[in-house]
Amino acid sequence: MNNKSNASATIQQSHPYVGMWVTADGYVRHNLLPNGRYDEARGRRESAYQGRYEVRGNHIDYWDDTGFTADGDFIDDVLHHGGMILYRQK
Repeated sequence: MNNKSNASATIQQSHPYVGMWVTADGYVRHNLLPNGRYDEARGRRESAYQGRYEVRGNHIDYWDDTGFTADGDFIDDVLHHGGMILYRQK
């Protein structure tokens, strides 16, 4: 692993947004893993999308394993992503 990868892994493990984020109805669930990967479930479909993510400040960028990209912003501990609002699961 090169220095850039080591730095990225350290940043991902230490950012405050690791964990599960869900829409109010529970239909969409983003699990932001500490290793810089995410697993998104939709309805009854577990692992509907998987890929990597990076957090810089309050901004998140996603790259799913099929090549699709997306982004979002954390505002007042709420994730705004692709027209959806996700809340931290407690």
